[in-house]
Amino acid sequence: MKKTLKRFSPKASEIKSHKNLGWLSKHLHDPSLWNFNRRSISKAFAVGLFCTFIPVPFQMLIAAPSAIIFSANLPISIALVWISNPITMPFIFYLAYKLGAMILDTPIEKNFMQSIQYVYQGKGDILEMLNRVGEVFGPIWQPFLLGNLLFSIIGSLLGYWIVQLIYRNMRNKRKLRRY
Repeated sequence: MKKTLKRFSPKASEIKSHKNLGWLSKHLHDPSLWNFNRRSISKAFAVGLFCTFIPVPFQMLIAAPSAIIFSANLPISIALVWISNPITMPFIFYLAYKLGAMILDTPIEKNFMQSIQYVYQGKGDILEMLNRVGEVFGPIWQPFLLGNLLFSIIGSLLGYWIVQLIYRNMRNKRKLRRY
């Protein structure tokens, strides 16, 4: 598992030279951010999955300082936020909205998916997109944010404990092979 994670995670030099993470460069020399052990990887899954479901652009800019604060593996924390990408985001947002609406017992907006697509269409002008966000999320922001918060909490806890369980299972298998 460790070899696979190392192979697919970005290299320290790539992250240290990333233009958007330059403001963190003095903190990036901490060796605990680059370790591939049970603690750092499970913390990285918790941080990365928590940040994945935060409904803001540039989640990597939230995941990087969080990984530094919690001494989590930085490359894995940053890589995991890409679970929510332009392809998966509408579905994640819709499920989060449905969960929040179910918990708050509010009626579900019928045209939610078209509303999300409406926000992302256009020429990429930030001000235009922000205006569209205001139009779309006005009546649905409470269930939407509650659902995303619950996804963040549940995802981070599940990620942390699943990595812990995988490592414990691998350790037990190694012990059994020795005897």
